[in-house]
Amino acid sequence: MAAKWIEALTGSLEQKKQYRDAKKRIEALPEPYRTTALAQHRYTMYYGGITDGDTLVQIFVDLADLWERASIDGTPIADITGDDPVEFTETYAQAYGGTQWIDKERARLIKAVDDAKKKESRS
Repeated sequence: MAAKWIEALTGSLEQKKQYRDAKKRIEALPEPYRTTALAQHRYTMYYGGITDGDTLVQIFVDLADLWERASIDGTPIADITGDDPVEFTETYAQAYGGTQWIDKERARLIKAVDDAKKKESRS
């Protein structure tokens, strides 16, 4: 009973566990993969604006998988990120879709303009 109440306030406890596990996996990577993965993680948190917990957790689980595999295989970082790590990270995040905070604001903007047009047409 208490877990449901806590989750209602803070979000899924299972998602938080999965996120923490993925973050630990990233932090355990050998250099230079750790630095790259942590930078990509940080940028995704700022850039992504994703509000859907399942999507966000999946992004970071897959990020851990990606960089673990790269470190095991010895894949050069540039072979993964290409010449533009910003473009790579943004494309990576966009591939997951999910609800973003800006979606709510877009809907709010559209409604405000539509309401204003209706008021204008009545005048």
